[in-house]
Amino acid sequence: MRTAIIGAGLVGRAWAISFARAGHEVRLWDRDPAALSAALAFADGVLPALAAQGLLRGSEPSAVRALMSPHQDLAEALSGVGHAQESAPERVDLKRALFSELDRSAPPSATLASSTSALLPSSFQEHLQGRARCLVCHPINPPYLVPAIEVVPSPWTSPETVERAAGFMRGCGQNPLTMKREIDGFIMNRLQAALLEECFRLVADGYASAEDVDIGVRDGLALRWSFMGPFETIDLNAPGGVRDYAERYQAMCAGLSAQMDRRVDWSGPVMDAIEADRAGRLPRGDLAERQVWRDRRLMALLAHKRAAAAAIGD
Repeated sequence: MRTAIIGAGLVGRAWAISFARAGHEVRLWDRDPAALSAALAFADGVLPALAAQGLLRGSEPSAVRALMSPHQDLAEALSGVGHAQESAPERVDLKRALFSELDRSAPPSATLASSTSALLPSSFQEHLQGRARCLVCHPINPPYLVPAIEVVPSPWTSPETVERAAGFMRGCGQNPLTMKREIDGFIMNRLQAALLEECFRLVADGYASAEDVDIGVRDGLALRWSFMGPFETIDLNAPGGVRDYAERYQAMCAGLSAQMDRRVDWSGPVMDAIEADRAGRLPRGDLAERQVWRDRRLMALLAHKRAAAAAIGD
């Protein structure tokens, strides 16, 4: 399928790798020509590392890269596409205007998806004549390493569009979370926000350091969560399954929930403590190098999960 990436920044360039790895022709467009060059240079650097971990579906980096092409004319980039993925900055006015252009120029049969992580699709798609074919497909970046994708319809998105988008994402190796309707934060950011709120409270109230909290997630909860979700986790953590777990632990969790009603200002004094802790472990000048380390670790983890699923079962 011919696809278009509208906005070739951090998220758009990652989508380009995901789509091209699946064998789709990828046309990249951005108002800034420099962003197009940077996106393709980024792909040139990442594709060999993905190949080394067996994460290019058996393709050579050069073959995947050959499927990507830059385009400075939007109509040309959209010509003949079956799926267009918008990844512009998080501004309602910008996305409203951009989706108006997409709706005018893309083939009537094309799915028009936004990568937005915070804006409801209804806030910038309601005015479109073709709003039934529009929705959100929100990734955790980078999608070529993190399979989960939120497929979020607006009130006007057709069921056929939702299924077509979810099917396209599955074909690209993603694992879609198909939401029934839109809500602020979708699923993943709401879950992440709930955990982060408690992380900040624990540090602000003097119960733990930032590193203590990181250890608890990294070397505790996340080990199970890397291959099971929270509902499957509790289903397996009580002899009689999920109902048994709820009967045993709901009262405890209700008591904890009552203590979690108070917000801590993330920009307040707690930030000084957390930033000092993090800077002591990772000098600020080394952030970019550590981000590369993170992505390499994600590649190794993804390769391991696939191998373990094949050997043990998914």
